[in-house]
Amino acid sequence: MSKSALIIIDMLNDFVHEKGTLYCGKASEDIIPLIRSRLQAFRERKDTIIHIQDSHDVDDREFERYASHAVAGTWGNEFTDSLKPEADEYVVPKKTLSSFLGTGLAHILEEEAVEDVEVVGVCTSICVMDTIGGLVNRGYSVSVPVNEVADFDEEAHAFALKRMKLVYGADVS
Repeated sequence: MSKSALIIIDMLNDFVHEKGTLYCGKASEDIIPLIRSRLQAFRERKDTIIHIQDSHDVDDREFERYASHAVAGTWGNEFTDSLKPEADEYVVPKKTLSSFLGTGLAHILEEEAVEDVEVVGVCTSICVMDTIGGLVNRGYSVSVPVNEVADFDEEAHAFALKRMKLVYGADVS
């Protein structure tokens, strides 16, 4: 039986709380209980759980394209209350759209001998899609539950889901 991992992307206050800088709208709040349920299932099976945390410097270059968000050490950078990592779960800070660039994610997946990865979180058209591409390019079997990802742009969300399915071959269901 192959080993599975759950990657939860950027479920941080700045994305999922109405006072967050890049609030993804009500859809981001609606996915929280669904992700919490999946998280509990992965915890019960003792599968690998990885929380990706957008963690920027105050003067990050990304802020040339997006409003300042998820600055390390701020309220916006904190995980939403009901999805906080437990001590035995991985937390991977990132400074770019990809969960792989400049992080230890590839090493964690390799060390844990993961084969199948389920990805949930925000934003579908940005960090989720970039991470899916990185996973597929590394040979992982990937699934994306449609009701557990959200974006602040509904058209981009729909396009990203279609692209992840058709281009990357992810199981988008």
